[in-house]
Amino acid sequence: MEPTPKEIQLRARIDDAVAEGIYVNFGSIVHNRSEFILDLGRMVPGRPEVKILTRILTTPLHAKQLCRALSQNLEQYEKSFGEIQGMDEAGKKVGF
Repeated sequence: MEPTPKEIQLRARIDDAVAEGIYVNFGSIVHNRSEFILDLGRMVPGRPEVKILTRILTTPLHAKQLCRALSQNLEQYEKSFGEIQGMDEAGKKVGF
């Protein structure tokens, strides 16, 4: 019988510059067999280009965990603040 692994308490540390955050309104996701690549950036009205501000590379497992965490948080948000509007426009090939 294998011993039960001990639970480890993680402490997140964030630098001041990172804590300020970056506003993004565009996202692009591509993947291959071993990784997911998320490019996050900002579109400015009247400009045809998108400035990519950060690129996140992660494993398929972590991408799936992130997806589940986002889904759970969206559900909690909508329970607290109501349904997020504007999904009819999701068919447009712009942004997320």
